[in-house]
Amino acid sequence: MALPLPAITPESAAFWTGGAHGVLQIMACTMCDHRIHPPQLMCPQCLSRNVRPVAASGMGTIYSYTINHQAWIPELPVPYALVIVDLDDQPGVRITAMLEADDLGAIAVGAPVVVDFHEREDVHIPYFRLG
Repeated sequence: MALPLPAITPESAAFWTGGAHGVLQIMACTMCDHRIHPPQLMCPQCLSRNVRPVAASGMGTIYSYTINHQAWIPELPVPYALVIVDLDDQPGVRITAMLEADDLGAIAVGAPVVVDFHEREDVHIPYFRLG
């Protein structure tokens, strides 16, 4: 049994499929330039419905992290790291994702990371690696 895939909705489609082109897509308001994540079809800042996906560099820094040692899902080998990443070029956007690292002891708050993607069917799941 594979891990469940996220549902692709009109607001999340760019985020989950942008990895096909190696690009992390974040929603942005065209009226006030507010960055929106998780993706929404309306800007929470100015309430405009003029939002569109924009390419992010995919580079960021670790804001927080946890290393999980509990095998909650049999298909997910432990230990594994989950990180909250501040994206460098997307003000106010933090993404929670898995971090792939050879040495989990090397993970630290403030460490630079870069996004990559795992392809499953039509979904490209973003994850980070130490950069």
